Amino acid sequence: MTATLYVIATPIGNIEDLSPRARAALASVDFVLAEDTRRTGLLLKELGIKRELLSYYDHNERERTPQIVELLKQGKSAALVSDGGTPTISDPGYRIINACYEAKIKVSPVPGPAALIAALSISGLPTDRFIFEGFLPPKGNRRIDRIKRILESDCTSVLYESTHKIARLLLEITELDPNRELVIARELTKSFEEILRGSAKELGEVAKRPGGLKGEMVVLVRAAAEKPKKKSYGKSEEE
Repeated sequence: MTATLYVIATPIGNIEDLSPRARAALASVDFVLAEDTRRTGLLLKELGIKRELLSYYDHNERERTPQIVELLKQGKSAALVSDGGTPTISDPGYRIINACYEAKIKVSPVPGPAALIAALSISGLPTDRFIFEGFLPPKGNRRIDRIKRILESDCTSVLYESTHKIARLLLEITELDPNRELVIARELTKSFEEILRGSAKELGEVAKRPGGLKGEMVVLVRAAAEKPKKKSYGKSEEE
């Protein structure tokens, strides 16, 4: 096999979402770069695939990248996967991809699940244009400034939020625009999948209930209402 780095999308919950091509690619490579080797190891075990696993995550990708490139230069092939969904989308991976291009090593996508696309498709919000914000800054003025920009956006905004910060996010949006329509897609494709729609204030009340909101969440924010155009009282050029 020609040296290739396959960027493979894996299920975000339901293993049946793994494509036949992704399964075949995982079975054919020499080694797999995994964000969490234990989690990917369980996936491969369930698929009946045995491959060498190398950890590749935020804190080791700088040192790992040249090692991986050397292996690929020897003619080996590799798969890059994340804990779930499409690699490099709010996950590590761009460094090894850039290094492969610089070393003239083939990079090939094996597309599949992506939480942000799945959430957009069932949100009921306009999807002709959207912006993906990933994870917000954890705190401080940078976080509030980003939220303000999202609320000013003229297209649907999509972001990821954790269980521990979702109630806080809803409160922050409510303080700025309590009536803004939001959609929360929680635990997509999993047993407890749930789609919540309503204003920031309404969903904030849901988050306050016993147990709150748990799991992996995609939050979608409706675009800002178009401001009415100012009327012109000047004379037209034809007059």
